[in-house]
Amino acid sequence: MKTRFRAGQSVIRTLRPAVSSAFLPGLWLTLLAAVFSGLNSGAAVRPMELRCEFSAEPLGVDAPQPRLFWKLESSDRGARQSAYQILVASSGKNLARDHGDLWDSGKIASDETLHLRYAGKPLASAQTVFWKVRAWDADGKASPWSQPTTWTMGLLTNADWQAKWIGAPDTNAITLLLRNEFIVKPGLRRALVFVCGLGTYELSLNGKKVGEDLFPSGWTDYRKTCLYDTHDLTALLHEGKNAAGIFLGPGMYRVLGDTNRFTKFKGSFGPLKAIAQLRLEYADGSVEVIGTDEHWRTHAGPLTFCSVYGGEDFDARLVQPGWDKINFNDAKWTPAQITTGPGGELKGLSCAAPPIHAFEIHKPVSTRALTNGDTLFDLGQNASHMFHFQASGPSGSVIRIYPAELIKDDGAVNQSSMGAGRRGPVFCEFTKATDGVEFFAPKFFYAGCRYLQAHFADPDGAHEVTRPTIKSLEGIVVHSASAPVGAFECSNPLFNRIRQLVRWAQRSNMMSLMTDCPHRERLGWLEEDHLNGPSLRYEFELAQLFTKQMHDMADAQTSAGLIPNIAPEYTVFKGGFRDSPEWGSAYILVPWQQYEFDGDLDLLRQHYDGMKRYVAYLGSHTTNHIADFGLGDWYDIGPKLPGVAQLTPIALTATAFYFYDTWILSQTAALLGKPDEAKQFAAEAETIRAAFNETFFNATNATYYTGSQTANAIPLVMNLCEASNRAAVVETIVRDVHSRSNAVSAGDVGYRYLLRALADGGRSDVIFDMNNQSDKPGYGYQLKLGATTLTEAWNARPGASQNHFMLGQIEEWFYHDLAGIRSDPAGPGFKKIIIAPEPVGDLKWVKASYESIRGKIVSDWKRAGKKFTLHVKIPANTAATVYLPARRANTVTESGKLVGKNQGVKFLRLENRRAVFAIESGEYFFESFAQD
Repeated sequence: MKTRFRAGQSVIRTLRPAVSSAFLPGLWLTLLAAVFSGLNSGAAVRPMELRCEFSAEPLGVDAPQPRLFWKLESSDRGARQSAYQILVASSGKNLARDHGDLWDSGKIASDETLHLRYAGKPLASAQTVFWKVRAWDADGKASPWSQPTTWTMGLLTNADWQAKWIGAPDTNAITLLLRNEFIVKPGLRRALVFVCGLGTYELSLNGKKVGEDLFPSGWTDYRKTCLYDTHDLTALLHEGKNAAGIFLGPGMYRVLGDTNRFTKFKGSFGPLKAIAQLRLEYADGSVEVIGTDEHWRTHAGPLTFCSVYGGEDFDARLVQPGWDKINFNDAKWTPAQITTGPGGELKGLSCAAPPIHAFEIHKPVSTRALTNGDTLFDLGQNASHMFHFQASGPSGSVIRIYPAELIKDDGAVNQSSMGAGRRGPVFCEFTKATDGVEFFAPKFFYAGCRYLQAHFADPDGAHEVTRPTIKSLEGIVVHSASAPVGAFECSNPLFNRIRQLVRWAQRSNMMSLMTDCPHRERLGWLEEDHLNGPSLRYEFELAQLFTKQMHDMADAQTSAGLIPNIAPEYTVFKGGFRDSPEWGSAYILVPWQQYEFDGDLDLLRQHYDGMKRYVAYLGSHTTNHIADFGLGDWYDIGPKLPGVAQLTPIALTATAFYFYDTWILSQTAALLGKPDEAKQFAAEAETIRAAFNETFFNATNATYYTGSQTANAIPLVMNLCEASNRAAVVETIVRDVHSRSNAVSAGDVGYRYLLRALADGGRSDVIFDMNNQSDKPGYGYQLKLGATTLTEAWNARPGASQNHFMLGQIEEWFYHDLAGIRSDPAGPGFKKIIIAPEPVGDLKWVKASYESIRGKIVSDWKRAGKKFTLHVKIPANTAATVYLPARRANTVTESGKLVGKNQGVKFLRLENRRAVFAIESGEYFFESFAQD
């Protein structure tokens, strides 16, 4: 963090990397060609938003045949693509001439726009390629070429790494500085760097930080995978002498802690180390590679303590000004030592999550002087914060900042929800170097917090009158740069506040992986990834992040096939905290959900063998096809404090997930062209289903075992329940909810299935009643108590985390049911769409949109008396089925005309007091009389 952040200034950064100026002339030619070719085009579709491996103009692509994507734009109804052509060139000039010297796909008769594999000449490490696409519409008219774009390859083989891992002679260094100077010759055309710093790092050139990323290189099991980053440095270098600096911190790679600070666990993958390779390309065609080696110099950094859990201590007196600039005197520095990596293979974009960036600034909404002389700053919002401040005071004076989610009655911070207390506090400490005003920001530490308590200490031997003061302080929201894709608003103010409550928790935990909380644990507890998967995906573009987490799970899988509850598995828990089917099943359900949302078969294909091993592991731990181990419905509401399931037998949820995993494997095998395995897994799933119903279903009262909300909901959603019993089981759930005065009892595992069972069973009215109240533990209750992010426990008890996205499954209901935006299973990845809004309760309107992988989908409805209006927008090259409240089709109009006289609208049937229509892509305005 630097002083570049100013009050009121947006700190959101674009994800698009800079392209070297040497490539710009060719790109401009291509842009001009696209403009002029478009003047004479009458095509109904135009390719836009080109992507490579889910990213725009990515650097460090290490897939030899990367996948290409685009969306289609059109103002016409029914616009679709009948064919496409991709051109990939080695230069912008070639591309401008329509010369795909690397690959010219030719005209391909297909409507596909996703996951198209590059199929041209072999690509080299560090190569930048230029590409564009055009499409033919349904009438065979060609669009103009898209705007040109690029992707840049990473290092494709270990042999391409000429740099060496380096570290310091002191293997116990807390933080580490590495520096080197090098010469750039005249005629520099392009400069790329590939760098991995462990545990985390900040790269600088000539005294300036490279890029906006925070906490790279990403959290992994470093014995198996080490992520490297790629940056274009062309604009940061100049002819002659240049200097590079790498500031290393421990991150999750080295969690040692001390006896006086909180830590969740202790563990280390080894001493701090880095590898960096700079590639300099010149106009004469020559290439120079400068890598980390024994010529680099090293010195201890100015951080005297650094822990991802406990905080960070910075002594400004230890700063060496100009250490990362040329002509710095490093005579007292030590030569770097050549070392080995921690064992993990160096991987680029294929295994990386989006970078972590800084977003908005939170200024204190209030400042309070405490009786002990400390100052409490209230940022007004619990979020994943870094902070910075300016302070005055004498040299040697100390300012200590304690972050917290809660405060005590006397105004002091309460860190109990962050795990601190008997295990030590969490704080950051700054020691001033001068008597003037100085700026401080942690470099490698963030925390989920709302409050910051500042404690001031005099220099040794000084009097109290010399105590330092904070002149200004701000909180900086930091999280994954995964793009927001969802918007939802409705006439119910409480529901709008609930969405924001959940969304803040989602944002706060989007890091290198989805953490459970941004303070106490910061671990990848896997059940949240699939239970909240749809809720998360409706709000953010998470295909890349979840692809990374699938690699984490694969790295964590044991030789026996077990997927542990957390990945990466930084600490090994015992019993159900390591081995619970509801958690490990993320390895099956996450890629399945990615197929549903993004049409991505590659993730299923890549991990299919590992998925089979996990299901085999589950099967080997059953008795008569019943699995009875794990945590069950974690944090349900029972007579005891929340924790392991209290209301639902562990065997019920464990066996249900065993069945569901096996069923998904059968579907996956069929999709991957493995019919024999598909039949095998389908048969196994039916055997498990029969055993489950025989063991747990009570036909007399239409109840599964204990009759809890979770026990009845999961069999309905997972299709374990016989069709003839479904309606009765739904009514059993409804009676239970009503008997509790519309209170929820389901926990972490069961709540999503409770929502889905009721919504799919036509009882969204019950969901509305459950969540449209603030008197019983739930979302409204948390808001009434003052929560600004979703809490870990339904009742927001202070001892639990106050920033936990675990119970945020309601978001799926907002989008999938109230707005009715769904992907049709007949066309995964929203190729086919369902719009089926649910006007329940006293809702008067809902306005929602979802930027799907194929384009923006809009569902905007209103009702007044008997009249129901619906504004729908469907992306080009897709189609949708629309469900409207109406008893007769002849009462429905679209754009003022009776349906049947409109282009792109076809009446299908009446179903459950709704008129069902098929529509083509485009924008529609329906009006119906639901109660006519």
